[in-house]
Amino acid sequence: MKIAYRKKRYFFYILLSLLLTSLPFITINNNQIFLLSFIHKELHFMGVVFNIQEFFLIPFLLIGLFVGIFFITSLYGRIWCGWGCPQTIFRVIYRDLIETKILGLRKSISNKQLKNPLTIKNTLKKIVAIILFSFVAFLASATFLFYFVPPKEFFSYLANPFDHMVLLIFWFCIALFMIIDIVWITENFCIYICPYARVQSVLYDNDTKIVIYDTNRGGLVYDSNSNLLMPPKKRDVNNECINCHQCVKVCPTHIDIRKGMQLECINCLECVDACTDVMKKFNQPTLVNWSSFNAITTKSKINYLRAKTIGYIAVLLITLCIALLMFSQKTPLLVNIDRNTQLYEIRKSGAVDNFYTFLFENPSKSESLFSFSINHKDIEVIKPKGDIKVKPHSKIKEAVILRAKNLEVQNNKDDALIPIEIIFYKVDNPKISIKKESIFIYPKKEKLQKTLESKKP
Repeated sequence: MKIAYRKKRYFFYILLSLLLTSLPFITINNNQIFLLSFIHKELHFMGVVFNIQEFFLIPFLLIGLFVGIFFITSLYGRIWCGWGCPQTIFRVIYRDLIETKILGLRKSISNKQLKNPLTIKNTLKKIVAIILFSFVAFLASATFLFYFVPPKEFFSYLANPFDHMVLLIFWFCIALFMIIDIVWITENFCIYICPYARVQSVLYDNDTKIVIYDTNRGGLVYDSNSNLLMPPKKRDVNNECINCHQCVKVCPTHIDIRKGMQLECINCLECVDACTDVMKKFNQPTLVNWSSFNAITTKSKINYLRAKTIGYIAVLLITLCIALLMFSQKTPLLVNIDRNTQLYEIRKSGAVDNFYTFLFENPSKSESLFSFSINHKDIEVIKPKGDIKVKPHSKIKEAVILRAKNLEVQNNKDDALIPIEIIFYKVDNPKISIKKESIFIYPKKEKLQKTLESKKP
Protein backbone atom coordinates (compact mmCIF):
# COMPACT_ATOMS: atom_id res chain seq x y z
CA MET A 1 0.00 0.00 0.00
CA LYS A 2 1.41 3.35 -1.05
CA ILE A 3 1.68 5.87 1.79
CA ALA A 4 0.31 9.34 1.02
CA TYR A 5 2.83 12.13 0.65
CA ARG A 6 0.99 14.11 3.34
CA LYS A 7 1.64 11.39 5.93
CA LYS A 8 5.27 11.17 4.83
CA ARG A 9 5.60 14.94 5.25
CA TYR A 10 4.07 14.85 8.72
CA PHE A 11 6.45 12.08 9.75
CA PHE A 12 9.38 14.03 8.32
CA TYR A 13 8.24 17.20 10.13
CA ILE A 14 8.24 15.34 13.46
CA LEU A 15 11.73 13.91 12.88
CA LEU A 16 13.10 17.29 11.77
CA SER A 17 11.53 19.09 14.74
CA LEU A 18 12.92 16.55 17.22
CA LEU A 19 16.37 16.80 15.64
CA LEU A 20 16.53 20.61 15.59
CA THR A 21 15.15 20.85 19.14
CA SER A 22 17.56 18.30 20.59
CA LEU A 23 20.76 19.43 18.82
CA PRO A 24 21.43 22.42 21.14
CA PHE A 25 21.33 20.07 24.13
CA ILE A 26 23.85 17.60 22.68
CA THR A 27 27.49 18.37 23.44
CA ILE A 28 30.82 16.88 22.42
CA ASN A 29 33.61 17.51 24.93
CA ASN A 30 31.30 20.08 26.57
CA ASN A 31 31.01 21.95 23.25
CA GLN A 32 27.88 22.38 21.15
CA ILE A 33 27.21 20.58 17.87
CA PHE A 34 26.51 24.00 16.34
CA LEU A 35 26.59 27.36 18.07
CA LEU A 36 27.33 30.85 16.79
CA SER A 37 27.90 32.83 19.98
CA PHE A 38 28.14 36.59 19.56
CA ILE A 39 28.63 36.97 23.32
CA HIS A 40 31.72 34.75 23.47
CA LYS A 41 32.68 35.42 19.83
CA GLU A 42 32.85 31.70 19.12
CA LEU A 43 31.67 29.22 16.55
CA HIS A 44 31.02 25.68 17.73
CA PHE A 45 30.90 23.10 14.95
CA MET A 46 30.72 19.36 15.60
CA GLY A 47 32.14 19.85 19.10
CA VAL A 48 35.10 21.98 17.96
CA VAL A 49 35.35 25.60 19.08
CA PHE A 50 36.51 28.27 16.65
CA ASN A 51 37.50 31.68 17.93
CA ILE A 52 36.50 34.84 16.07
CA GLN A 53 39.97 34.87 14.50
CA GLU A 54 39.27 31.38 13.13
CA PHE A 55 35.96 32.15 11.48
CA PHE A 56 37.41 31.02 8.17
CA LEU A 57 34.96 28.11 8.38
CA ILE A 58 31.86 30.32 8.03
CA PRO A 59 32.38 31.27 4.35
CA PHE A 60 32.72 27.58 3.49
CA LEU A 61 29.56 26.76 5.43
CA LEU A 62 27.70 29.49 3.55
CA ILE A 63 29.06 28.33 0.18
CA GLY A 64 28.08 24.76 1.01
CA LEU A 65 24.60 25.93 2.11
CA PHE A 66 23.83 27.91 -1.04
CA VAL A 67 25.37 25.44 -3.49
CA GLY A 68 23.56 22.65 -1.63
CA ILE A 69 20.24 24.50 -2.04
CA PHE A 70 20.94 25.00 -5.76
CA PHE A 71 21.84 21.31 -6.09
CA ILE A 72 18.70 20.05 -4.32
CA THR A 73 16.52 22.49 -6.29
CA SER A 74 17.93 21.34 -9.63
CA LEU A 75 17.14 17.75 -8.61
CA TYR A 76 13.85 17.97 -6.73
CA GLY A 77 12.51 21.44 -7.41
CA ARG A 78 11.08 23.42 -4.53
CA ILE A 79 11.17 20.47 -2.16
CA TRP A 80 12.66 22.63 0.63
CA CYS A 81 9.50 24.74 0.70
CA GLY A 82 7.16 21.78 1.11
CA TRP A 83 9.27 19.52 3.31
CA GLY A 84 11.73 21.60 5.33
CA CYS A 85 10.73 25.27 5.42
CA PRO A 86 9.60 26.48 8.88
CA GLN A 87 6.90 28.57 7.17
CA THR A 88 5.24 25.44 5.78
CA ILE A 89 5.72 23.40 8.95
CA PHE A 90 4.18 26.03 11.23
CA ARG A 91 1.34 26.64 8.79
CA VAL A 92 0.54 22.91 8.98
CA ILE A 93 0.62 23.08 12.78
CA TYR A 94 -1.64 26.14 12.88
CA ARG A 95 -4.01 25.49 9.95
CA ASP A 96 -4.28 21.68 9.89
CA LEU A 97 -3.73 20.77 13.53
CA ILE A 98 -4.98 23.68 15.64
CA GLU A 99 -7.65 25.24 13.40
CA THR A 100 -8.94 22.08 11.70
CA LYS A 101 -8.34 19.07 13.95
CA ILE A 102 -8.50 20.64 17.42
CA LEU A 103 -10.93 23.58 17.08
CA GLY A 104 -12.85 22.71 13.90
CA LEU A 105 -12.52 26.19 12.39
CA ARG A 106 -12.03 24.54 9.01
CA LYS A 107 -14.17 21.63 7.82
CA SER A 108 -11.37 19.42 6.53
CA ILE A 109 -7.70 19.33 5.65
CA SER A 110 -8.59 18.31 2.09
CA ASN A 111 -10.30 21.65 1.40
CA LYS A 112 -8.03 24.55 2.25
CA GLN A 113 -10.09 27.04 0.26
CA LEU A 114 -13.23 26.81 2.37
CA LYS A 115 -13.34 28.77 5.63
CA ASN A 116 -16.11 28.75 8.20
CA PRO A 117 -18.25 31.92 8.49
CA LEU A 118 -17.03 34.56 10.93
CA THR A 119 -19.51 34.06 13.79
CA ILE A 120 -19.01 34.94 17.45
CA LYS A 121 -18.26 31.28 18.20
CA ASN A 122 -15.71 31.05 15.42
CA THR A 123 -14.14 34.36 16.47
CA LEU A 124 -13.63 32.98 19.97
CA LYS A 125 -12.13 29.82 18.45
CA LYS A 126 -9.82 32.00 16.36
CA ILE A 127 -8.59 33.75 19.48
CA VAL A 128 -7.99 30.38 21.17
CA ALA A 129 -6.12 29.20 18.07
CA ILE A 130 -3.83 32.25 18.19
CA ILE A 131 -3.16 31.71 21.90
CA LEU A 132 -2.32 28.03 21.34
CA PHE A 133 0.00 28.86 18.48
CA SER A 134 1.64 31.60 20.56
CA PHE A 135 2.98 28.90 22.90
CA VAL A 136 4.40 27.08 19.87
CA ALA A 137 5.91 30.33 18.55
CA PHE A 138 7.70 31.16 21.81
CA LEU A 139 9.03 27.59 22.11
CA ALA A 140 10.24 27.66 18.51
CA SER A 141 11.88 31.09 18.86
CA ALA A 142 13.64 29.93 22.04
CA THR A 143 14.93 26.87 20.18
CA PHE A 144 16.18 29.14 17.41
CA LEU A 145 18.04 31.29 19.94
CA PHE A 146 19.65 28.16 21.43
CA TYR A 147 21.87 28.13 18.33
CA PHE A 148 23.22 31.53 19.40
CA VAL A 149 22.95 31.28 23.19
CA PRO A 150 23.50 27.85 24.80
CA PRO A 151 20.41 26.53 26.63
CA LYS A 152 22.10 26.68 30.07
CA GLU A 153 23.01 30.33 29.59
CA PHE A 154 19.59 31.08 28.10
CA PHE A 155 17.75 29.76 31.16
CA SER A 156 20.18 31.46 33.54
CA TYR A 157 19.56 34.75 31.75
CA LEU A 158 15.82 34.27 32.21
CA ALA A 159 16.39 34.08 35.97
CA ASN A 160 17.55 37.72 35.79
CA PRO A 161 15.49 39.06 32.88
CA PHE A 162 16.10 42.77 33.51
CA ASP A 163 19.85 42.22 33.20
CA HIS A 164 19.42 40.62 29.77
CA MET A 165 16.80 42.74 28.05
CA VAL A 166 18.40 42.39 24.61
CA LEU A 167 17.88 38.63 24.66
CA LEU A 168 14.28 39.02 25.82
CA ILE A 169 13.56 41.59 23.10
CA PHE A 170 14.97 39.26 20.43
CA TRP A 171 12.94 36.35 21.81
CA PHE A 172 9.73 38.37 21.89
CA CYS A 173 10.24 39.92 18.42
CA ILE A 174 11.00 36.58 16.75
CA ALA A 175 7.92 34.98 18.34
CA LEU A 176 5.75 37.98 17.41
CA PHE A 177 6.93 37.85 13.80
CA MET A 178 6.11 34.13 13.67
CA ILE A 179 2.60 34.74 14.98
CA ILE A 180 1.91 37.56 12.50
CA ASP A 181 3.41 35.56 9.64
CA ILE A 182 1.63 32.27 10.28
CA VAL A 183 -1.75 33.67 11.37
CA TRP A 184 -2.20 36.66 9.05
CA ILE A 185 0.40 36.66 6.25
CA THR A 186 -0.03 32.91 5.67
CA GLU A 187 1.08 31.52 2.27
CA ASN A 188 1.35 35.06 0.92
CA PHE A 189 4.85 34.95 2.38
CA CYS A 190 5.73 32.12 -0.01
CA ILE A 191 4.15 33.88 -2.98
CA TYR A 192 5.15 37.53 -2.56
CA ILE A 193 7.96 37.78 0.03
CA CYS A 194 10.20 34.71 -0.12
CA PRO A 195 13.13 35.32 -2.53
CA TYR A 196 13.60 31.60 -3.11
CA ALA A 197 10.39 31.52 -5.17
CA ARG A 198 11.94 34.04 -7.57
CA VAL A 199 15.13 32.07 -8.24
CA GLN A 200 13.63 28.59 -8.55
CA SER A 201 12.77 28.93 -12.25
CA VAL A 202 16.40 29.78 -13.02
CA LEU A 203 17.54 26.53 -11.38
CA TYR A 204 14.98 24.29 -13.06
CA ASP A 205 15.46 22.32 -16.27
CA ASN A 206 13.39 19.69 -18.07
CA ASP A 207 14.84 16.94 -15.85
CA THR A 208 14.02 18.64 -12.53
CA LYS A 209 11.57 16.64 -10.44
CA ILE A 210 8.54 18.85 -9.92
CA VAL A 211 4.77 18.55 -9.43
CA ILE A 212 3.47 18.12 -12.96
CA TYR A 213 0.08 17.43 -14.53
CA ASP A 214 0.10 14.79 -17.27
CA THR A 215 -1.61 16.51 -20.20
CA ASN A 216 -1.09 13.42 -22.39
CA ARG A 217 -3.64 11.54 -20.30
CA GLY A 218 -5.62 14.26 -18.60
CA GLY A 219 -5.79 16.63 -21.57
CA LEU A 220 -5.70 20.40 -21.66
CA VAL A 221 -8.08 21.97 -19.15
CA TYR A 222 -7.06 25.58 -19.75
CA ASP A 223 -6.95 27.39 -23.07
CA SER A 224 -3.28 27.95 -23.90
CA ASN A 225 -4.05 31.33 -25.52
CA SER A 226 -6.35 32.91 -22.94
CA ASN A 227 -5.28 30.82 -19.92
CA LEU A 228 -8.97 30.49 -19.08
CA LEU A 229 -10.80 27.31 -18.11
CA MET A 230 -12.07 25.57 -21.24
CA PRO A 231 -15.79 24.76 -21.39
CA PRO A 232 -16.63 21.01 -21.29
CA LYS A 233 -17.77 20.92 -24.95
CA LYS A 234 -14.30 21.96 -26.14
CA ARG A 235 -12.49 19.23 -24.24
CA ASP A 236 -11.54 15.89 -25.73
CA VAL A 237 -13.92 13.16 -24.57
CA ASN A 238 -10.95 10.81 -24.20
CA ASN A 239 -9.32 13.00 -21.56
CA GLU A 240 -9.14 11.30 -18.14
CA CYS A 241 -9.40 14.47 -16.03
CA ILE A 242 -12.98 14.69 -14.72
CA ASN A 243 -12.53 18.29 -13.51
CA CYS A 244 -13.33 17.39 -9.90
CA HIS A 245 -11.16 20.26 -8.62
CA GLN A 246 -9.88 18.17 -5.70
CA CYS A 247 -6.31 19.13 -6.62
CA VAL A 248 -7.33 22.80 -6.48
CA LYS A 249 -9.24 22.63 -3.19
CA VAL A 250 -6.37 20.97 -1.33
CA CYS A 251 -3.67 23.41 -2.53
CA PRO A 252 -2.41 25.67 0.33
CA THR A 253 -1.32 28.39 -2.13
CA HIS A 254 -4.64 28.31 -4.02
CA ILE A 255 -3.36 27.37 -7.50
CA ASP A 256 -4.52 24.93 -10.14
CA ILE A 257 -1.58 22.65 -10.96
CA ARG A 258 -3.21 21.81 -14.32
CA LYS A 259 -2.06 25.21 -15.61
CA GLY A 260 1.53 23.96 -15.45
CA MET A 261 4.48 24.96 -13.29
CA GLN A 262 3.73 28.08 -11.26
CA LEU A 263 5.78 30.22 -8.92
CA GLU A 264 3.32 29.63 -6.07
CA CYS A 265 3.78 25.82 -6.03
CA ILE A 266 5.71 24.75 -2.91
CA ASN A 267 6.00 21.03 -3.74
CA CYS A 268 3.85 19.96 -0.79
CA LEU A 269 2.40 17.22 -3.08
CA GLU A 270 -1.09 17.58 -1.59
CA CYS A 271 -2.52 17.70 -5.14
CA VAL A 272 -0.77 14.42 -5.98
CA ASP A 273 -2.48 12.73 -3.02
CA ALA A 274 -5.86 14.24 -3.96
CA CYS A 275 -5.66 13.12 -7.60
CA THR A 276 -4.40 9.68 -6.55
CA ASP A 277 -7.49 9.16 -4.35
CA VAL A 278 -9.87 10.23 -7.13
CA MET A 279 -8.23 8.25 -9.94
CA LYS A 280 -8.07 5.16 -7.71
CA LYS A 281 -11.84 4.95 -8.01
CA PHE A 282 -11.40 4.52 -11.77
CA ASN A 283 -8.52 2.06 -11.33
CA GLN A 284 -6.22 4.55 -13.00
CA PRO A 285 -2.91 6.07 -11.86
CA THR A 286 -2.82 9.70 -10.78
CA LEU A 287 -2.78 12.47 -13.37
CA VAL A 288 -0.65 14.69 -11.12
CA ASN A 289 2.81 13.29 -10.53
CA TRP A 290 6.02 14.22 -8.82
CA SER A 291 8.18 13.74 -11.86
CA SER A 292 10.02 15.68 -14.57
CA PHE A 293 8.86 17.05 -17.89
CA ASN A 294 11.16 14.76 -19.87
CA ALA A 295 10.15 11.71 -17.85
CA ILE A 296 6.43 12.40 -18.41
CA THR A 297 6.87 13.18 -22.10
CA THR A 298 9.12 10.24 -22.96
CA LYS A 299 7.66 7.88 -20.30
CA SER A 300 11.17 7.21 -19.00
CA LYS A 301 13.00 7.47 -15.69
CA ILE A 302 14.17 10.79 -14.30
CA ASN A 303 17.73 11.68 -15.29
CA TYR A 304 19.37 12.71 -12.02
CA LEU A 305 22.99 12.58 -13.17
CA ARG A 306 23.49 15.39 -15.67
CA ALA A 307 26.01 18.17 -16.33
CA LYS A 308 24.38 20.68 -13.95
CA THR A 309 24.11 18.30 -11.00
CA ILE A 310 27.62 16.94 -11.57
CA GLY A 311 28.91 20.52 -11.50
CA TYR A 312 27.15 21.20 -8.18
CA ILE A 313 28.58 17.99 -6.70
CA ALA A 314 32.09 19.00 -7.82
CA VAL A 315 31.78 22.44 -6.19
CA LEU A 316 30.48 20.88 -2.96
CA LEU A 317 33.36 18.39 -2.84
CA ILE A 318 35.97 21.10 -3.52
CA THR A 319 34.45 23.29 -0.79
CA LEU A 320 34.42 20.35 1.64
CA CYS A 321 38.06 19.46 0.90
CA ILE A 322 39.25 23.06 1.42
CA ALA A 323 37.25 23.34 4.65
CA LEU A 324 38.70 20.06 5.97
CA LEU A 325 42.22 21.17 5.04
CA MET A 326 41.82 24.45 6.93
CA PHE A 327 40.05 22.63 9.74
CA SER A 328 43.08 20.36 10.17
CA GLN A 329 45.27 23.43 10.73
CA LYS A 330 43.23 24.61 13.71
CA THR A 331 45.15 24.99 16.97
CA PRO A 332 43.98 25.78 20.51
CA LEU A 333 46.63 28.53 20.67
CA LEU A 334 46.07 31.98 19.19
CA VAL A 335 48.80 34.65 19.14
CA ASN A 336 49.18 38.01 17.44
CA ILE A 337 52.52 39.81 17.19
CA ASP A 338 52.77 43.60 17.03
CA ARG A 339 55.97 45.62 16.91
CA ASN A 340 56.11 48.80 18.95
CA THR A 341 56.57 52.14 17.26
CA GLN A 342 60.11 52.34 18.65
CA LEU A 343 62.37 50.51 16.18
CA TYR A 344 65.05 49.52 18.67
CA GLU A 345 67.17 50.75 21.56
CA ILE A 346 70.96 50.52 21.82
CA ARG A 347 72.30 49.76 25.31
CA LYS A 348 75.67 50.86 26.74
CA SER A 349 76.89 47.28 26.51
CA GLY A 350 76.38 47.33 22.75
CA ALA A 351 73.27 45.14 22.94
CA VAL A 352 70.28 46.05 20.77
CA ASP A 353 66.76 45.61 22.10
CA ASN A 354 63.59 45.27 20.02
CA PHE A 355 60.16 45.75 21.58
CA TYR A 356 57.01 43.78 20.80
CA THR A 357 53.51 43.25 22.13
CA PHE A 358 52.24 39.67 22.03
CA LEU A 359 48.52 39.06 22.33
CA PHE A 360 47.81 35.59 23.73
CA GLU A 361 44.30 34.19 23.47
CA ASN A 362 43.07 31.02 25.10
CA PRO A 363 39.93 29.73 23.29
CA SER A 364 39.69 26.60 25.46
CA LYS A 365 37.60 26.13 28.58
CA SER A 366 40.56 25.57 30.89
CA GLU A 367 43.41 27.76 32.09
CA SER A 368 46.59 27.38 30.05
CA LEU A 369 50.28 28.23 30.38
CA PHE A 370 51.98 29.48 27.22
CA SER A 371 55.61 30.02 26.41
CA PHE A 372 57.74 30.75 23.35
CA SER A 373 61.24 30.50 21.97
CA ILE A 374 63.27 32.19 19.20
CA ASN A 375 64.92 30.16 16.46
CA HIS A 376 67.89 32.58 16.21
CA LYS A 377 70.94 31.61 18.28
CA ASP A 378 72.14 35.25 18.73
CA ILE A 379 68.79 36.65 19.86
CA GLU A 380 67.57 36.06 23.40
CA VAL A 381 64.38 36.79 25.30
CA ILE A 382 64.83 39.45 27.97
CA LYS A 383 61.19 39.84 28.94
CA PRO A 384 59.14 37.92 30.00
CA LYS A 385 61.25 35.38 31.83
CA GLY A 386 58.45 33.06 32.96
CA ASP A 387 55.45 31.40 31.39
CA ILE A 388 52.33 33.34 30.44
CA LYS A 389 49.14 32.28 32.20
CA VAL A 390 45.88 32.83 30.29
CA LYS A 391 42.44 32.19 31.75
CA PRO A 392 39.84 30.27 29.71
CA HIS A 393 38.15 32.30 26.98
CA SER A 394 40.44 35.21 27.79
CA LYS A 395 43.10 37.37 26.18
CA ILE A 396 46.25 38.84 27.67
CA LYS A 397 48.78 41.31 26.29
CA GLU A 398 52.41 40.74 27.14
CA ALA A 399 55.26 43.22 26.59
CA VAL A 400 58.19 41.37 25.04
CA ILE A 401 61.84 42.47 24.71
CA LEU A 402 64.25 40.61 22.43
CA ARG A 403 67.97 41.34 22.59
CA ALA A 404 70.91 40.77 20.24
CA LYS A 405 74.60 41.60 20.82
CA ASN A 406 77.51 41.62 18.39
CA LEU A 407 75.22 40.38 15.68
CA GLU A 408 77.04 39.64 12.45
CA VAL A 409 75.20 41.30 9.62
CA GLN A 410 76.38 41.37 6.04
CA ASN A 411 76.43 44.74 4.25
CA ASN A 412 75.73 46.66 7.45
CA LYS A 413 75.42 50.06 5.75
CA ASP A 414 71.68 50.26 6.53
CA ASP A 415 69.48 49.02 9.36
CA ALA A 416 69.17 45.26 8.89
CA LEU A 417 65.77 43.55 8.90
CA ILE A 418 66.53 40.11 10.26
CA PRO A 419 63.73 37.56 9.79
CA ILE A 420 63.02 35.52 12.92
CA GLU A 421 60.70 32.64 13.66
CA ILE A 422 58.95 32.53 17.03
CA ILE A 423 57.64 29.18 18.25
CA PHE A 424 54.69 29.38 20.67
CA TYR A 425 53.60 26.31 22.62
CA LYS A 426 51.54 25.13 25.57
CA VAL A 427 53.75 24.36 28.56
CA ASP A 428 51.74 21.31 29.63
CA ASN A 429 51.66 19.96 26.07
CA PRO A 430 54.54 21.24 23.89
CA LYS A 431 53.19 19.30 20.92
CA ILE A 432 50.51 21.96 20.65
CA SER A 433 52.47 24.74 19.02
CA ILE A 434 52.36 27.29 16.24
CA LYS A 435 55.03 29.25 14.40
CA LYS A 436 54.89 32.95 13.70
CA GLU A 437 57.24 35.04 11.61
CA SER A 438 58.46 38.51 12.49
CA ILE A 439 61.57 40.68 12.10
CA PHE A 440 64.35 41.91 14.36
CA ILE A 441 65.79 45.32 13.39
CA TYR A 442 69.51 45.74 13.93
CA PRO A 443 71.10 49.19 13.44
CA LYS A 444 73.69 49.89 10.79
CA LYS A 445 77.31 49.72 11.93
CA GLU A 446 77.94 53.45 11.74
CA LYS A 447 74.90 54.31 13.86
CA LEU A 448 75.72 51.60 16.40
CA GLN A 449 79.28 52.90 16.92
CA LYS A 450 78.16 56.52 17.10
CA THR A 451 75.52 55.74 19.73
CA LEU A 452 77.98 53.74 21.85
CA GLU A 453 80.52 56.58 21.79
CA SER A 454 77.87 59.07 22.86
CA LYS A 455 76.98 56.88 25.86
CA LYS A 456 80.56 56.61 27.15
CA PRO A 457 81.15 58.58 30.38
